Amino acid sequence: MRRALDLASRAASAGDVPVGAVVLDPAGAIIGEGWNLREVEGDPTAHAEVVALRAAARHTGSWRLTQCTLVVTLEPCPMCAGAAMLARISRLVLGAWDPKLGATGSVWDVVRDRRATHRIEVVGGVLEGEASRLLLDFFEERR
Repeated sequence: MRRALDLASRAASAGDVPVGAVVLDPAGAIIGEGWNLREVEGDPTAHAEVVALRAAARHTGSWRLTQCTLVVTLEPCPMCAGAAMLARISRLVLGAWDPKLGATGSVWDVVRDRRATHRIEVVGGVLEGEASRLLLDFFEERR
């Protein structure tokens, strides 16, 4: 989570919402990382999680990231939750919950829906205070 928080700071420096993500292999090594690049790339899908999942897929040579863990500073939105499911991520570790758009337990629970073909274990609230502070500071500066 510390690495994801560092990456989130990069997003904030580029004027984007400070969210960072890393993908860990089964042994715990980082195989993909990302931060929000929507503003930099002009791409609405360039969320930290999607960027990290793409990097991990390139690293492994496969879109199937079975037994991997996605660590992200903010609870994923529906798009990112769906991308994690499609990548067959086994575990999701998140920092701050998102009461507006969260899709892994707060507003929706896409990744554990009984109708889904793949379910993800969710561990929430890891370094939640630090992750929340990054977001609060970012939005405070813009108001």
